[in-house]
Amino acid sequence: MENIFNNAKKLGFGLMRLPQVSPAWDSEVDVDTVCKMVDTFIERGFTYFDTALMYCGGHSEAATKKFLVDRYPREKFTLATKLHHMFVKTKEDCNKVFNEQLERTGAGFFDYYLVHDINVHSIEVYNKLDVWSWIFQKKQEGLIRHAGFSFHDSPELLDKVLTEHPEFEFVQIQLNYFDYENPAVRSRECYEVCLKHNKPIIIMEPVKGGTLVNVGSDIEKLYKDYAPDLSVASWAIRFAASHKNVQMVLSGMSNMEQVLDNTSYMQNFVPLNEEENAIIKKAVDILNNSKAIPCTGCSYCTNGCPQTIPIPKYFALYNADLKQDPEGKAGWTAQQEYYENIAKTVGKASDCVECGQCEEICPQHLKVIDFLKDVASRFE
Repeated sequence: MENIFNNAKKLGFGLMRLPQVSPAWDSEVDVDTVCKMVDTFIERGFTYFDTALMYCGGHSEAATKKFLVDRYPREKFTLATKLHHMFVKTKEDCNKVFNEQLERTGAGFFDYYLVHDINVHSIEVYNKLDVWSWIFQKKQEGLIRHAGFSFHDSPELLDKVLTEHPEFEFVQIQLNYFDYENPAVRSRECYEVCLKHNKPIIIMEPVKGGTLVNVGSDIEKLYKDYAPDLSVASWAIRFAASHKNVQMVLSGMSNMEQVLDNTSYMQNFVPLNEEENAIIKKAVDILNNSKAIPCTGCSYCTNGCPQTIPIPKYFALYNADLKQDPEGKAGWTAQQEYYENIAKTVGKASDCVECGQCEEICPQHLKVIDFLKDVASRFE
């Protein structure tokens, strides 16, 4: 497998959650603060930066020019950005968006360019516009060094995309120890598809939007008893980075403390050992035992459901979403997107007709009908 990242250090600076000048979601980026963060990141030997058109309320790409491109020689950093299906309706739109991204960032070219968020919805747009040929035309023109895509969907769709488009040079997937065996997110299975196709992998959401930083006192004690000087976040990022073919792990750093912490243990990265993996397994067990809906995922309830509702998958997404966003104030979470992707081909939670067969057969005697209403309220 080719190392298209030139053996760069494995930590990438995700420019999605940058400090902003006010609490408003679309507030401008606090460039002065980010300049200091970027300086530290680069001084410690890291080079990879990841942005996108919609990050930071649409301000991330323009801010990147100010805190990175205008301040460093082009060979000192590598920059990734993306084409999202929401912003393109014609092939001309693809060129228009791309040219605007070049102008906003001032980068001259993009080291890595991604078809953003391939899923069962977006792939219809991408197929219609043949972005597959378009992105490699940009590479031929020298405006893109490496072409890949990011992905939030099933391993079956991922396998289909990589089989039909083996020309893609890398894949960006969501992977963290909480989602690794999640029956709806299916991180491990998606990772294994990437291995099957021998693709370099970039990891996003290694700490699941902060969920795996604020894990609770029981899990924190597990970690600190073993390694008092390592942060809780380090366990999640090292878990992701320890996987075969993973060449970059993105961390959306929001302050200098996070930059200092992440770079401290990723400067000379050491993969997890067997004992550390066992500790993480205990942490996952604790997280799963504290689920809002105590579903075990046996799937007895799905057989014969007249609305073909994948109940355990929806419950798993609901539990994960409550962990990540307890107050439900986030504008977007990956769980919301996975829910919408799954619901495209099967029943939504709100499609429940309250026939009761699921409750009759549930070994845990859960109030499935009431929980489905909670899921619908959260995601629909």
